[in-house]
Amino acid sequence: MLNLPQNKKIILFDGVCNLCNSAVQYIIKHDEKDCFRFVALQSDLGIEICKTIGISYAKMDSIILYEPGVAYYYKSSAILAIAKEFGGIWNMSAFMRIVPIFIGDAFYDYVAKNRYRLYGKKESCLIPTPELKSKFL
Repeated sequence: MLNLPQNKKIILFDGVCNLCNSAVQYIIKHDEKDCFRFVALQSDLGIEICKTIGISYAKMDSIILYEPGVAYYYKSSAILAIAKEFGGIWNMSAFMRIVPIFIGDAFYDYVAKNRYRLYGKKESCLIPTPELKSKFL
């Protein structure tokens, strides 16, 4: 059984991807309700969560939003579910739900496939600052 914080949504991300790390920094900055926690997919906990929800880690090149005991979302569905938590102008993301998932996921897959070439890659996973350490599991 995983020991995850109660009432928090877990975002699993590629810890060596510059685009993913920028997205995590953006989410942290705008997470006014403090509802998200972050786990690198490459970490032991990231791999364990993937196993728990039945996603093959070997095939994982997506951001995952995991709500323990509720649901999980990946690819474009994860992006929309995360944006929904921000409120305000981000509620416009609900408009994007009229776009079929396969179209949103096709765009997501293109970016994911080319993310290292377009945005670069780190040698190791993000190390959070002491101020942000509580946001990472």
